[in-house]
Amino acid sequence: MRLESKLVMVSALLLFLTSACTAQKKASKKMEKQTQEQAVKRQIAPDFELLDQNGTKHKLSSYRGKKVLVYFYPMDDTPGCTVEACTLRDSYDELLALNLQIFGVSPDSVESHKKFATKHKLPFTLLSDPKKEVIQIYGANGGMWTKRISYLIDEEGYILKAYPNVDPSNHAGQIYNDIKATI
Repeated sequence: MRLESKLVMVSALLLFLTSACTAQKKASKKMEKQTQEQAVKRQIAPDFELLDQNGTKHKLSSYRGKKVLVYFYPMDDTPGCTVEACTLRDSYDELLALNLQIFGVSPDSVESHKKFATKHKLPFTLLSDPKKEVIQIYGANGGMWTKRISYLIDEEGYILKAYPNVDPSNHAGQIYNDIKATI
């Protein structure tokens, strides 16, 4: 066999092995992600009590019997946070019809939340976590800024789904579709 033929065969074998390793890595990552999602689904959402934009206390466990969306966001009245809040506002009636309670959580003050909710006519509850205690418990602490992450919680208090990579412009639709899929 000529050298050129041997090189072609070796190259083909290396390409095959590389493809097989890449496929195995992808399958492994997919399995790891599914395992993490299943682990999250079996967890009871950590309870908390925070003040809303009107100074009223809300305790998560008081909302058993309803689905709850707890969405964490960096800061009131910033572009991405406003888009996310307004898309939830615009879909509020449809989400409410699915028995969903919405809580937006950021480290902003009660007063800041009040201005933000009033300015954008937000019909849902914004919770103030200035010490970032709940933000920390839910893995939303990104250091200087709160991470944009959400949790969909079922009527019994279990986490149905975590959304670690929220796109503010279509998050409401994603939540709606996920709730409809569980009904």
